[in-house]
Amino acid sequence: MATKIRLRRMGAKKAPFYRVVVADSRSPRDGRFIEEIGYYNPISEPTEIKIDEEKALKWLNTGAEPSETVKNLLKQTGIWAKRSK
Repeated sequence: MATKIRLRRMGAKKAPFYRVVVADSRSPRDGRFIEEIGYYNPISEPTEIKIDEEKALKWLNTGAEPSETVKNLLKQTGIWAKRSK
């Protein structure tokens, strides 16, 4: 099973916020997921990013592949640099 770390869209029309989830790569964007590891709110000022570092590192070290946007969020929070290569 290939896992992805990606965003799940939530919120009202034209007022989105996103949950950072670990999901099977075959499941739809807002469909079933394995675990929620954080959230991202691009609308608030300043932008809100909250990701559980322990859970994110666990999934990155077990082979979960982040989407481009999630990879950028992980770099902003400093989690990307802490993963084991």
